[in-house]
Amino acid sequence: MAAISHKNDLLSRLKMEPNPALLEHARKRAESVQNRIADRITTFAGSMAFVYIHIIWFGCWIGFRVEKYPYGLLTMIVSLEAIFLSTFVMISQNRADAKRQVIADQQWQTVQEEDRQNVQLLDLSKQILDLTTAVHAYATARSDGVAPKTDG
Repeated sequence: MAAISHKNDLLSRLKMEPNPALLEHARKRAESVQNRIADRITTFAGSMAFVYIHIIWFGCWIGFRVEKYPYGLLTMIVSLEAIFLSTFVMISQNRADAKRQVIADQQWQTVQEEDRQNVQLLDLSKQILDLTTAVHAYATARSDGVAPKTDG
């Protein structure tokens, strides 16, 4: 049930993505269980709830004197947590880099398509100029009573 709820949550976030390439990227990412777990952990670790839980946890640890100063076990637990959280930060950065790459790839395709369209527009403009020049030459020749020159 939790997996279905999480998928629905991801799909609702996908609907907010304005870029179709990002939609596809997020959909593919949501297919992987590992990615969904990493996203969930990263989301939680970056929340104020995470901060509040740690404040309560540290306060209780020290207040209830779970161990004596200098809190060796607490230090070890927090150090291990920091190691894992730094890994999730890197995963999050890699995810952000992948999204930026998707956008960059799409923008590059758009630039290439616009370049092709610009070349076509320049060709059409040249054809229009050639036709306009020919029509002008024809009209000028007719008004002067001279037979127009033709390439044929």
